[in-house]
Amino acid sequence: MIIEGYAALFGVADQMHDIVRAGAFAASLARRTAPLPMLVEHEPRLLAGYWTELHEDARGLWLSGEIRDEFAGAARARRLLARGVDGLSIGFVPVAAHAQGRGRVLSEIELLEVSIVTHPMQHFARLTARSRQSAVGNRQPGPSTADWRLPTAA
Repeated sequence: MIIEGYAALFGVADQMHDIVRAGAFAASLARRTAPLPMLVEHEPRLLAGYWTELHEDARGLWLSGEIRDEFAGAARARRLLARGVDGLSIGFVPVAAHAQGRGRVLSEIELLEVSIVTHPMQHFARLTARSRQSAVGNRQPGPSTADWRLPTAA
């Protein structure tokens, strides 16, 4: 199953009051030579697949990846998606940040993984599309989350 969405939105505070700046992922993505792990609920034992396409756009960090049945977390990821769970959350190390109000402004982030989660720290970090692979590898459209819920950065 192929899934895609926004793992982080620029300029939008999360529940810890942290704000990711545009360009925060650029250096980490440029250094990446392998696909990024897709975990379930940030649990290292629950690898569900890999994120194979990642880029920053005007809205945030967009990504696409594949849930692969050979991984320990794949069945759990599929169950969560079947229940309507669509949250995404980044596992990261802050490289450059400064305090602002009750949170931080993150201007550079080392991205370690992105998880499918029940309760994302950043409310609008969500899957926006799902598709099924056919036997010949063609994408089959599946249910998708409405894109209108995603705010634009202020």
